[in-house]
Amino acid sequence: MLSCKKKLEIGDPNAATIEANVSNEQGIIALAAGGVYTNGFSNYFWLPYAYTELMGDMICDQSANQLTNQIGIPDYVILDDGSTITNTAPSRTVVRLNNTRSSTGTGNNAFYYQWAGMYAMNNTINTVLELVDNIGFAGDKATRANTIKAWCYWWKGYAYAQIGTLYYSGLINDVSGATNNHYVIKDSIIAESNRNFNKAAAILQSITGTDDYNAVLGKLIPEFCQVGNGGVLTPVMWIHNINTMLARNILLNKLSPFVKGDPDATISGASMTTMTPADWNNVLALAGNGIQQGDYVFTGRTTTTNGFFAASGGSAAAYSIGPSTSAQYEISERFIQSFTAGDKRLSNNFYDSIHLINQVGGFTYSTRWSLVDGGNGQSGVYSYASRDVGAYELFLAGSYEENQLMLAEANIRKGDLNTGLAYVDAVRDYQGAGIADVANTPAGSSMALALNEVVKERRVALAFRNISFYDLRRWGWTYDITRGGGSFGNIVFTADGVVNTNATLNYDFMDYWDVPADESQLNPASSESAGVLNPNYP
Repeated sequence: MLSCKKKLEIGDPNAATIEANVSNEQGIIALAAGGVYTNGFSNYFWLPYAYTELMGDMICDQSANQLTNQIGIPDYVILDDGSTITNTAPSRTVVRLNNTRSSTGTGNNAFYYQWAGMYAMNNTINTVLELVDNIGFAGDKATRANTIKAWCYWWKGYAYAQIGTLYYSGLINDVSGATNNHYVIKDSIIAESNRNFNKAAAILQSITGTDDYNAVLGKLIPEFCQVGNGGVLTPVMWIHNINTMLARNILLNKLSPFVKGDPDATISGASMTTMTPADWNNVLALAGNGIQQGDYVFTGRTTTTNGFFAASGGSAAAYSIGPSTSAQYEISERFIQSFTAGDKRLSNNFYDSIHLINQVGGFTYSTRWSLVDGGNGQSGVYSYASRDVGAYELFLAGSYEENQLMLAEANIRKGDLNTGLAYVDAVRDYQGAGIADVANTPAGSSMALALNEVVKERRVALAFRNISFYDLRRWGWTYDITRGGGSFGNIVFTADGVVNTNATLNYDFMDYWDVPADESQLNPASSESAGVLNPNYP
């Protein structure tokens, strides 16, 4: 059972030696940090991130490892000349057929990885919460223990958010080494995420003395991650991060359809409800007190020793570097088409590199683009990836850009178009795009035009941040065209070298994944449980 899987490097929390291993401040801090960075994030920024970027049509892959050459392929594409190319092995069918324990053993069960990592993290954090009040601390015990508790509730909130945003149902476990067979619907998992985030915020609001707080948090966050946007967050900064994640939990788990440029599009047969005016108000309120420019956030960096992901291949971004003919992942034409003409982020990060691929799904694999390692050196312009140790800044949770773009979309959906567009401009300025502002221009003359700027900017600014698929899902693009979904007006570079500029893609992906077989078969659902299979995809 993955929900109580024990993979601690420090010691098994149920073993007789646990109190010897974790009997003082140093031990509890090591356990709390290891539970996140080692147990939770083992290979996390490679496959789980890659899957969401593949299904978000930001990257593609021609190799068969871990189903990465099939999971992001649409059911069919209609080219400019009206001809249709059909995928004979639909993604939703392939991932379900491989949701078996034997497929997990061969590395081909896509459903396994995010579930395993987040429940491993949750289990270790439960252990920390059970031990922390009995630990002797070097300084003020209340402040130091509360800092660790805030850390625990923050990462429990994070883990439940990752589960509830991807899987149709999940388990709520608050006791180490234990589980239950009462699966609850994803909405309940998101509610549990929110509960833990709010518990962390309440603790942070109560902290007054910062010396003991800084001493503990400075050890929980690896020193090599305390650079750039990463650092020892003040309690206020951390609360800002929590509010951004609470806003994200709303936004990514409700529909806000924008299909074929229509803000009033509707989707049928979805596993989630549609955003309401009250939801947009909540996003505005939370993001309004979310991550500010200059706030520290939770980031990851590579290091030569004792790191938690590798510089050369520990992230989806690193695997996308290099000539498209040899990179693990190729850059999608649909990613590139989101850039506005003249955007320096395009010229600083990508170059022409035609790669024609003629195989299953070749109509979306072929690309004219490759990703530069570390960028082309344009001063002040954002770089998407680097294989140099310590150079790549990986965002573990929220960011300033994501928070600004939630404010942008919420304001536009509330009818304040130019206020929303000003947030888009702020993100482009922050990342050094070097393009003209869109606020108070014709882009602000209609909700459709304004939303189009948000859509483009979210795809460009938040690439490789485990967001892309969830955006396409909530905008309705990943749903079958017969349900009101689909993606229109796309650039598709076919294997015969033809550039189509108005192609239609019918992705028809599952919106939420089934519980992995490694959990559901070893821990069968009780009669009162929510289903472990998404019923909207029979």
